[in-house]
Amino acid sequence: MTITDRPKPTGFARLRRACGNSWQGLAGAWREEAAFRQELALAALVIPLGLWLGRSGVERALLIAPMVLLLIVELLNSAVEAVVDRIGLERHPLSGLAKDLGSAAVLLSLILLAAVWGLVLFDR
Repeated sequence: MTITDRPKPTGFARLRRACGNSWQGLAGAWREEAAFRQELALAALVIPLGLWLGRSGVERALLIAPMVLLLIVELLNSAVEAVVDRIGLERHPLSGLAKDLGSAAVLLSLILLAAVWGLVLFDR
């Protein structure tokens, strides 16, 4: 029996398993990734501030969404780093490139967060 031949859960069982896997991923990121913890601390400040400063639903969404995107990108970056480290700890140009690309995605997300906040608040 191959991996693709085994029965896959459907319906509520699939949803329950997916939620459990997601929770384990968030817990693992909290436990293992200092950058994720720092960005969550930033989110604890940015999200309530965005809800308070936003004058409309659209402004609130614009102020909050880049922060959530930053957390998502950090999780994906951490996943790339974990896979690269799982493959091997020896230095390889492609491994370094993969990690650098993930880091660049996080940087662009931070720039987006700052730009949106600046544009929304400057427009007042």
